[in-house]
Amino acid sequence: MSVTHPVQVRLLYFAALAEAAGRESETITTAAHDLRALYLDRAKVLAIDWPIEHLRVAVDGAFAGWDSPLHDGAEVVFIPPVSGG
Repeated sequence: MSVTHPVQVRLLYFAALAEAAGRESETITTAAHDLRALYLDRAKVLAIDWPIEHLRVAVDGAFAGWDSPLHDGAEVVFIPPVSGG
């Protein structure tokens, strides 16, 4: 079993998710082992009720899977569905 060390990440929240979170970005230190754990932790802290199944996530400018590991200095973007016209 690997030991997870805390990492510092910059989080960006887009569109309606930023409104729900009450912020567009934040930098945090986390011991989350993957993107899913990171989102679930922040959703609990910020009282966000967006289901993870309705979101996309990107790391350092590229879409990623929810089971992707975190690395120190990562920029993580949580993206809700958007509609446009």
